[in-house]
Amino acid sequence: MSEIYRITVPCHFGMEAVLKREIYDLGYEVDSTDNGKVTFLGDAEAVVRANIFLSTTERVLINVSEFTAVTFEELFQNIKSCEWEKYIPPDGKFWVAKATSINSKLFSAKDIQSVVKKAIVERLKEKYHIDWFKEDGPEYPIRINILKDKVMVGLDSSGVSLHKRGYRPKSGIAPISETLAASIINLTPWNKDRILVDPFCGSGTFAIEAAMKAAGIAPGLNREFTAMKWDNIISSKEWNDIRQEAKELINTDIETDIQAYDIDENILKTARYSARNAGVEKLIHFQKRDVKDLKHGKKYGFIITNPPYGERLEEKENLPKLYGTFGECFKSLSDWSAYVITPYGDIEKDFGRKATKKRKIYNGMIKTDLYSFEGAKPPKRSRDAGDKQ
Repeated sequence: MSEIYRITVPCHFGMEAVLKREIYDLGYEVDSTDNGKVTFLGDAEAVVRANIFLSTTERVLINVSEFTAVTFEELFQNIKSCEWEKYIPPDGKFWVAKATSINSKLFSAKDIQSVVKKAIVERLKEKYHIDWFKEDGPEYPIRINILKDKVMVGLDSSGVSLHKRGYRPKSGIAPISETLAASIINLTPWNKDRILVDPFCGSGTFAIEAAMKAAGIAPGLNREFTAMKWDNIISSKEWNDIRQEAKELINTDIETDIQAYDIDENILKTARYSARNAGVEKLIHFQKRDVKDLKHGKKYGFIITNPPYGERLEEKENLPKLYGTFGECFKSLSDWSAYVITPYGDIEKDFGRKATKKRKIYNGMIKTDLYSFEGAKPPKRSRDAGDKQ
């Protein structure tokens, strides 16, 4: 019988419910939910599926242990008591990739990393009967999170953060991460049969993530993961089989109405390049267009966007006019919904209405709000007589 792990997947604060729904859709049981993370139960195959299919998590961690520690001696002894030989082979390269501490007695990240490394070495020296580890084999990065003296020890199966899907040029900088964009899209009722417009598309993240969702393209399909070399935990066959399954789920032969506008042609070139890399270029209509020209002849569409924040002083002075124009255009879109992530506080005034909901979200290090302006739902299509029961 396959070993069952507790698997922790961190997410943006406030998006835990969205991530939980993704986990349930994969067929796994959620064990617990905390601020900014969800833990579920699954085997080695679940680690693979989570990395390839989850669109709203930053990484996939195998929980090695959880305990309380208020001294470095307690930290050392608890870490040493973990069964590290189950995870790290004699030639494995292991290190504490990151240590975080909030409201805890142990707060020095550097000291935490040093003590944890030393404790693991001592454990493995006893188990493997060797005094020196070459660490020239597969990588096993470890992450330590301490919150109110409770220590969570995780083995990082992802490596590079999962927001890096592999479709964006290496030099490209996105104003919003792929995982946050996917989380916001999944928070809305939008689906591939509905209109989606991003009038400030920038590098195209919202449009690309929506198109990938519409076409059934797994977010992690075209990238590498640290755990792909963990032959002692996950077989290469599992990686190959699940990747093949993901490929078979793709359907780009669909009709979509996803539109992405920006006034900067150079940025649009990067967006088109990324869309092409993601395999969704034909599903998105990119166009150079000013927000003042935002209009659409159909009802019940969606705007999902991340407008300029005005980080430079001259840009900040232009924000009232920009959002005022945006608001006037939105008023003319009958029964549309808008989801806008911004730190700009006067958007409700410019839209001429209170937001249906407002959520506090950090976009990187910037404190923003996600404003939801929900429009009317389209009427349900009448069923054919043959469908009536």
